[in-house]
Formats: sequence, C-alpha cells, structure tokens
Amino acid sequence: MAEYWVVGGEYADSSFKSLLPGRSAERYGPFKSYDDARKEWQARTMSTIDNALVRYQVVGDEARAA
Repeated sequence: MAEYWVVGGEYADSSFKSLLPGRSAERYGPFKSYDDARKEWQARTMSTIDNALVRYQVVGDEARAA
C-alpha cells in the first residue's frame, strides 16, 4: 500500500531549489491516501499563503525511493 508525505518549507528564493539557510525540510505524514495528504498540503499551503517563498508538495513512496 502506498504512503504519502507532505514535504516543503521556506525557500531562499523563487527558484525553489534550496531552503532558506538554517532551515530544514518540513515533513508531514505518512498518510494512507493521496486525498488525506492533499488535505494536509492544502491546510499547510493556506496557512502560509501570504509568504510567496513557502512551498509544499505531496510525494509518494516512489518519489522517496529515488
């Protein structure tokens, strides 16, 4: 059964390639379904909507194994 995580944080700039110095990636989960992970993603995204440098994404087992 696949598991999903919400991963992200505050990035250094709008290229979203590296997190703000001194910050580490935030990880939430595992979630048993994509829909549950998406609900968490939406809550995190909406709570930081005023900060354009914060970004989260939903990743599944296959992405973590790579």
